[in-house]
Amino acid sequence: MGLGSHIMLDCTEARGLDGRWMLSLMEKAVDESGARRVHSHCEIFDGSVSPPGFASVVLLDESHVSAHCYSETGQLAIDAFTCGETDPARIVEAIEKGLNLEYPQMIINRRKQVERFLDEPVIGGVRGFVDRHFHHFNAGALRECAQSLDKFLSSGGRLMVTLAGAMSTAEIGRSLAPLIRSGKVHAVTCTGANLEEDVFNLIAHSHYKKVPNWRNLSKDNEQELHSQGFNRVTDTCIPEERAIRLIEKKILNQWKYNTAFPHEHLMAILDELDAEIPTTDSWLIAARDAGIPVYVPGWEDSTLGNIFTAHCIKGEVDSHSVKTGIDYMMHLADWYRNSSHPIGFLQIGGGIAGDFPICVVPMLRQDMGEDSPLWGWFAQISESTTSYGGYSGAPPSEKITWGKLAPSTPMHVIESDATIVAPILFSYILN
Repeated sequence: MGLGSHIMLDCTEARGLDGRWMLSLMEKAVDESGARRVHSHCEIFDGSVSPPGFASVVLLDESHVSAHCYSETGQLAIDAFTCGETDPARIVEAIEKGLNLEYPQMIINRRKQVERFLDEPVIGGVRGFVDRHFHHFNAGALRECAQSLDKFLSSGGRLMVTLAGAMSTAEIGRSLAPLIRSGKVHAVTCTGANLEEDVFNLIAHSHYKKVPNWRNLSKDNEQELHSQGFNRVTDTCIPEERAIRLIEKKILNQWKYNTAFPHEHLMAILDELDAEIPTTDSWLIAARDAGIPVYVPGWEDSTLGNIFTAHCIKGEVDSHSVKTGIDYMMHLADWYRNSSHPIGFLQIGGGIAGDFPICVVPMLRQDMGEDSPLWGWFAQISESTTSYGGYSGAPPSEKITWGKLAPSTPMHVIESDATIVAPILFSYILN
């Protein structure tokens, strides 16, 4: 049981909202709810010290109602907390009604209610849910992996995340980008497809086509999608013109006049792009802003890699303007050598994204003759059972024989859909 309730609203598109008008709306809502108003105040910020906007508060004998607005960005946060007999929902509903009438363009992005003054402990959020319910089979493997990774990072470990499959098309940036910004990810290795598709989604999300019955498409259905200019990835179709060809136009001069890694060429044009989704949902933007290294082995096997090759054949760009996998491996070797902390390895899917970076350790130890530490932690998420020769890769224990992991290295395998498991794992670590 608890005493009282706290309701919070996060809103956008509230540009032009007047702080004093907002305060009067809050006072009216409080009075109509039956709560006793103790004090009211509105502080207007002109931008000279704090960002332009306002903070309005109505103090109640049973807590408060407040609103904080950033006028230039249109962000508005409202909360109502009562710990007596007044229902804060009545206050919030009256405020919503007044805002909708006066500012119809405003959007409520989140509405959350939390019980307060609880008399027994509650473990909430994703972490609480996983710890409470995930105990057996693949659910148990996920819980053990999450707890192990949390311990590894908390003790000073660093983490490389590798992305194979269609994780960017599945919008993994929604959960990976916050993890990068929180300082929990220290390097990313990905396929060329995952690199470019994070950017395709960034600029053309509204033009993507979802196919609900994608498992049952006929060959004629597939041909029709192709004729419409769509490239299908399971249930999601990427628009050729609004995504791929638009990026080609933007990046061509970058290829012509600069020499860089594939990800650096893309990062160089990010600020020129008109984003259709919040830039906070792009893992590549998060990696750029955090300054962590990105490695893209086998980039040629991607849509932009094919396009670059075509321009090389035409004689329009120099093939040396894009650095190769050998350059990536040398950069990775320097990064690994210079780390003063154990480095963990989270492999999502199989293939080159995982195989390429993990080999840096035996290269340094066996080919360079250096006393380099082994990888300090390992986990693999794959929807296929690991095997000796399958696309899923080998079990982690086999990596001991290749000088990549030690018998004492924490090793985890989760055999499940990475589009489900990875966001849960990332959210668990973010707590």
